[in-house]
Amino acid sequence: MLAFNRFPGLPIAALLVSAAATHAPAKPIINPAVNSAVVAEATADELAPAGLIPHKAGIKLAQASEATAAPADAAIAQQLQSLAGKFDNVSGGKQSAAALEAFYVARNHAPIWITDGAVNARAKAAIDYLSHVDADGLDPADYPIPDFGNLADPVAAAHAEIKLTLSVVAYARHASIGRVHWSRVSGDIFYDQKAPEPGDVLANVLAASDVGAALDGYEPHAPGYLALKAALAELRAGRTIEGKAPIPSGPVLKIGMKDDRVPQLYGRFGVAGDNGTTYDKALAEAVKKFQQEHKIAATGTLTAATVDALNGRQPNQAADIIMANMERWRWMPHDLGSTYVVVNLPEFMLRVVHDGKQVWVTKIVDGKPATPSPIMSAEMKYITVNPTWNVPDSIAAKEYIPLLRQDPTILTRAGLTVTQNPDGTLHLSQPPGDNNALGRLRFNFPNKFFVYQHDSNEKYLFSNAMRASSHGCMRVEDPLKYAEVLLSLVRPGEGYTEQRIRKMYGNTETDIRFPTSIPIHLTYQTAFVDDAGKLQFREDVYGRDKELLGILKSAERKVADIPIERKDNAVRRELLAMPDQAWGASGVGGFFSRLFGFSSVIQPAPVTPPTARRHTAQRPNNVQ
Repeated sequence: MLAFNRFPGLPIAALLVSAAATHAPAKPIINPAVNSAVVAEATADELAPAGLIPHKAGIKLAQASEATAAPADAAIAQQLQSLAGKFDNVSGGKQSAAALEAFYVARNHAPIWITDGAVNARAKAAIDYLSHVDADGLDPADYPIPDFGNLADPVAAAHAEIKLTLSVVAYARHASIGRVHWSRVSGDIFYDQKAPEPGDVLANVLAASDVGAALDGYEPHAPGYLALKAALAELRAGRTIEGKAPIPSGPVLKIGMKDDRVPQLYGRFGVAGDNGTTYDKALAEAVKKFQQEHKIAATGTLTAATVDALNGRQPNQAADIIMANMERWRWMPHDLGSTYVVVNLPEFMLRVVHDGKQVWVTKIVDGKPATPSPIMSAEMKYITVNPTWNVPDSIAAKEYIPLLRQDPTILTRAGLTVTQNPDGTLHLSQPPGDNNALGRLRFNFPNKFFVYQHDSNEKYLFSNAMRASSHGCMRVEDPLKYAEVLLSLVRPGEGYTEQRIRKMYGNTETDIRFPTSIPIHLTYQTAFVDDAGKLQFREDVYGRDKELLGILKSAERKVADIPIERKDNAVRRELLAMPDQAWGASGVGGFFSRLFGFSSVIQPAPVTPPTARRHTAQRPNNVQ
């Protein structure tokens, strides 16, 4: 991983935002609290306690700001001052434009890319880096490079200065939070990442001894992202992820045909073959599986399209999918945490990572395409043992209460408890027990979608390869072990084993709180590199690749980094949090069928509600 030294920028710039926004006067504005003679020699260590500059040891303030233009650049600085307002097209809108103008005001409009009338090393390094951002799945054309060929003309030089500044700031923004804003792809995605402040980006570049490393620091550096970056490079080089030699072109091969490429194909697919150059059934089956993974007609016949895919030259499809996944990595927090849970929805797998190592993995069931599990990051705060399922009041009023009027016993026979809310309305819940729709354990990470992870009493679903079967929440195949692993990390030494947790099963809802929350990342990785170093593809079950790539290849691309507002649908969010079990009682199962379009598979025996009062996750009866 490349070294990254982030320098957060000068407070004086922030103090001057309002002045810059109204086109600052020609006379330089100086922070009266700062004595320029002292500042010229003071270190950041000395000024940090006074609040004049964030702590960053060893960097001279004067070196970082270069606040006075060289005599040869005075005319350029004057032009930059007269061009106030030329940052209006900066990515991030008016606020970013004002911040950039404030940054230059604080420098007395001294250019940062031009020194003594010539392009400086900093500019050359930035230009070189921006010219190669395709390595991160971005398009260099989005970060245009200015023509510095006419620096003798102060006007042309000032425009070139501004153009490179805008490109650098736009790149830092896109690398940090995404080229396409997630809100444009789906309402079932949410991240709260903040773009770096433009002034901080420029200050970082100014302070960096290695500009390329400083810019690279805005990209994610998670192992999964870096592995995809390497895979993209391999595909573009015409090699597979294993670095094998390309498969030569040739005739279409069917079972029984002979071809000199067959031994190479045996090696590529790891198929044990002893038929010399004969394209046999075992090889055809391996080719068919590869075709299925790469969305090529799965015939088992070696076609030209299959050879192109093997060599990474399939018409942009494999590369596009990798780039879409790299983009989604940019949406996520770039610091995943020292301990975290990552769920890959298209893979239907959950992993626990601690200190950079995977410590546990299990299967999950996640949302159907009609009710997809969201893509987001949140904080897991506690585990609930013996959870109560509370029917959202709006759904209860609309769907359940009419059933109750028709048959006063129907909900009791379905295992539901009817109580009264303080406002007199009815509240429905399913008490803890073996037949509870949430099972015996619920893993809570509060979020806007109301989703969570939980146990399941429909274990047969985990044997399916395609496990998009829930209404939005995620079922965990081995929740007891999952709870033990998590608690061993956040409450070590307290003896939370599978056996101890199982002994807590009963009719009383109990929360086990985490002293320190665990980040949980619900991701959508249709392309990833597995533990063996092999590039894997998965089905785009929710259409997220299709939507994202469609934006990048349409006119919407021009405004794709600008968020859009999506109306909040509270009822839909409540539906995502509905459990997946369909009760077999007459009428109730029909409700689920109408609501979610499925029929009851398991019909558990009715549960007799306990006499104890209802306990909710918001008001737990017991906390451990």
